[in-house]
Amino acid sequence: MAKKRILVTGGTGYIGSHTSVELINEGFDVVIVDNLSNSSIDMLDGIEKITGVRPDFEQFDLCERDKLQNLFKKYPDIEAIIHFAASKAVGESVEKPLLYYRNNLTSLINVLEVMNENPKVSLVFSSSCTVYGQPDVLPVTEEAPIKKANSPYGNTKQIAEEIIQDTIAANPAVKTIALRYFNPIGAHKSALIGELPLGVPQNLIPFVTQTAIGLRQQLSVFGNDYNTTDGSCIRDYIHVVDLAKAHVVAIKRLVENKNKANFEIFNLGTGNGVSVLEILNAFEKATGVKVNYKIVDRRAGDVEQVWADTRYANDELGWKAQSTLEETLRSAWDWEKYYRSKN
Repeated sequence: MAKKRILVTGGTGYIGSHTSVELINEGFDVVIVDNLSNSSIDMLDGIEKITGVRPDFEQFDLCERDKLQNLFKKYPDIEAIIHFAASKAVGESVEKPLLYYRNNLTSLINVLEVMNENPKVSLVFSSSCTVYGQPDVLPVTEEAPIKKANSPYGNTKQIAEEIIQDTIAANPAVKTIALRYFNPIGAHKSALIGELPLGVPQNLIPFVTQTAIGLRQQLSVFGNDYNTTDGSCIRDYIHVVDLAKAHVVAIKRLVENKNKANFEIFNLGTGNGVSVLEILNAFEKATGVKVNYKIVDRRAGDVEQVWADTRYANDELGWKAQSTLEETLRSAWDWEKYYRSKN
């Protein structure tokens, strides 16, 4: 029986590369499209070393629809798309909103138009807990109301979900699962792939590991006057490999026609809220390395606290986050050390 072919957009990125590994390990053929704007071609080497398979790779920008159409002519047997490709830094989106709207929405529209031309193709969409804004009730369920976004990045995820729902209403053949994830951290246990932000990291953990290894002088903790146990923001930090495995489960659900609606939504997290200062303590405990940090003013676009109610994803998908926080932080540190040792 021929392997099912999956297109992974943004597949050399952080979550995309880990998901590509899990897909290959589960017997799928993977085609990656990435413009390498925030990732490195070296991730293909890591994927190949881990799995023994080098996925097909096409370098172009998904905002160029003709190139995406040509890709489907080259690979007419693509059965599903996992759409990661998007700009994703909250702070940068506040400074450059038009960049985010153009990139994140045009690329999605092009993907959906190509799906209309190839009706057997289904979609797993990389969404985000940012669509909930600051929830009224915690932990947050899939039924929680969508709030006004705190950032243009969050707004692109809200608008993207609306675009998908409108597309499905017009063309019921389009099947989509939106995975709203919380805060992916960590790296593959091999330390061959991990989070590799270009330039100054916009996310907490790479800044922690880069500070711990001496690349950054000091970590800034944005605010200690929030209404939380220690005053710092609270998030739900999930190991990226656990997250990647959920994407494989979602793909199987679609290609095996086990979805219960044409548009399904699942929260992906651990169900535990952890503060920024707790992360720093846990990192020191996991690695023995102390991180130099200072408290600074709050950052525009940040939500005070959010963590997931994961019961629906656990029950309906048969998936659950497995890794402990310390294991996850240790994997991020192992990746940082490995990457710096060879670069």
